[in-house]
Amino acid sequence: MQTAMIRWQQDERFEAVTPSGHHLALDSDRKSNTGPGPMELLLVALGSCTATDMVIILGKKRQKLESLDVSVSGERAPEPPQVWTRLDVVFHVRGRNGEGGPIDEKAVADAVRLSEEKYCSVAAMLRKTAALTLRYEIGR
Repeated sequence: MQTAMIRWQQDERFEAVTPSGHHLALDSDRKSNTGPGPMELLLVALGSCTATDMVIILGKKRQKLESLDVSVSGERAPEPPQVWTRLDVVFHVRGRNGEGGPIDEKAVADAVRLSEEKYCSVAAMLRKTAALTLRYEIGR
């Protein structure tokens, strides 16, 4: 079992220690905004989980990434517990195929589908409360 530790600092500010030992400051009060809030970190978790899948899958498909940017947008329920109800993930991909030509669009589409349907555990969890859309744009 993995364990994170969260220690209250003051007001709505906390220090978290991840199971791997990394320290992170959090601030649930968006007015003082001295650190990311917990719900913001879910957006980051979704983006980084799917980005990791993209890097691994495209590498296995012999696609050479030159850049990968992921934007994650979401809408929350108006009433508590204000869960994410809609999430939109957009991958901005640029790269080359194994022969030096443009990155293979089918490989990118397959990687997005595999991340969403099979590999990303964060997406699997968030899909229980949110409509999840993943799409990509290929830059030249």
